[in-house]
Amino acid sequence: MAFVPQARQGADKVAVIADVADFRAAARRRVPHFLFEYIDGGSYQQVSLARNVEDLAGVTLDQRVLRDVSTIDPSVTLFGQRLALPLVLAPVGLAGLNARRGEVQAARAANTAGVPLCLSTVSACSIEEVAAGSGRPPWFQLYMLRDRGFVAAMLDRAKAADCPALVFTVDLPVPGARYRDLRSGLTGAPGLSGQLRRLGQALAKPGWCWDVGLLGRPLTLGNVAGVLGSSAPLGDFLGWLANNFDPAATWADLEWVRSRWPGPLIVKGILHPDDARAAVSAGADGIVVSNHGGRQLDGAISAVKALPDIVDAVGGTTRILADGGVRSGLDILRYRSLGADAVLAGRPWVWALGAAGERGVAQLISMFDNELRAAMALTGTTRLEPL
Repeated sequence: MAFVPQARQGADKVAVIADVADFRAAARRRVPHFLFEYIDGGSYQQVSLARNVEDLAGVTLDQRVLRDVSTIDPSVTLFGQRLALPLVLAPVGLAGLNARRGEVQAARAANTAGVPLCLSTVSACSIEEVAAGSGRPPWFQLYMLRDRGFVAAMLDRAKAADCPALVFTVDLPVPGARYRDLRSGLTGAPGLSGQLRRLGQALAKPGWCWDVGLLGRPLTLGNVAGVLGSSAPLGDFLGWLANNFDPAATWADLEWVRSRWPGPLIVKGILHPDDARAAVSAGADGIVVSNHGGRQLDGAISAVKALPDIVDAVGGTTRILADGGVRSGLDILRYRSLGADAVLAGRPWVWALGAAGERGVAQLISMFDNELRAAMALTGTTRLEPL
């Protein structure tokens, strides 16, 4: 059954979910302001955030006619997994705070739909909770942090949980300036004053307070809780993380991760062909062409514009995924037309989670699937992989 949220204004009006923008609007009404701003925002003036969407929307496709498109197969095989469509739910920090034990709900929806969820290092739910609660271990995303003991421990936990792939994020030696987080009070408001400010925003969303704030405890970052303790406030977790990003990390550190991780290793945050070649040389099984959703270097090239040169540089030697600006199944086909094997989408699934939990994420994936199938039919494409 399609999700129909509460009326925007007046009891006689309903907001039917037709596209990703509707999920975004529904999430904005339901989750606290500081949390919505964190998920929704980019860095600095958000130029790269806008480019991701605009450049992808500008990709043209060839419409073809009078071809037998009665049978459409959008499935692909990626890192030994059969995916129902070339889509991965991207790692997004704090995503699980948008609904009660949110990453577990999202992982259940993804597993049922036949696509992976990649769990962020700074997820609300731990690797172990998501694996147990969803019935299948997620992909896992990891940062290179100063605390190599923590990194090694996370690699061991991911291995013990049988995570089928590791996504190693390399474009965060320092965090980009995110003005919307400062204005909302998520950052830049330390101590009791910051806690009270966020509490006030949470109390303005009583549905979220009940579902997440009370029934969804503990409100911590599950994979990091062992470092600071489960009772530490959110600001302490975020401060520890920001202070632990490692500006001294090099390709040698990627080789160190490769030596400790036996499964598929995917390097996320590549925008330059030379970096793509270096990642492959260091042992990556795949790369994600990404500008971190416009949340790091503002003014950076979009993944759409970077992708063709990277495909020319390493296509055929590694699997290439792309991330940034995906808002529909049509966008998945746009990225595929430029040479990507699959795409990652982050904000859309978190908006859907905030709007309606597991049911919302399931509806979003179904929406993407239907849109992709229609786009394939209209371009005369019946399969995404050769026979």
